[in-house]
Amino acid sequence: MVQTLLQVALGGALGASARYLVNVGTMRLIGPGFPWATVVVNVLGSFLMGALVVTLAHKDATRLAPLLMTGVLGGFTTFSAFSLDALTLWERGQASLAAAYVAGSVILSLAGIFAGVVAARGIFA
Repeated sequence: MVQTLLQVALGGALGASARYLVNVGTMRLIGPGFPWATVVVNVLGSFLMGALVVTLAHKDATRLAPLLMTGVLGGFTTFSAFSLDALTLWERGQASLAAAYVAGSVILSLAGIFAGVVAARGIFA
């Protein structure tokens, strides 16, 4: 149990650090106004989750799931930031943009996990 908890903690630190770097990089490249960084981490994280679930099962490496899936991807993706971003857009009076952000994030994240599963299955087929 302690070893698994340490894996999750290490993975969470790595994932949260990666998310921070994506936030900084996106802000420098695109600037403020729309929460692109949150979209990027959630869609990329969904893709990686799909690829990992297939890869770990194929490689009989599910023992790495706490580190990689719960830790790294749990720290990297962020539903709370997504919720705050949607609320912020709404409170700014940008209801249409908030709705597009919510719908786009959900649809793209679902597409990301689907693409990750398909890509990983293609590799191991």
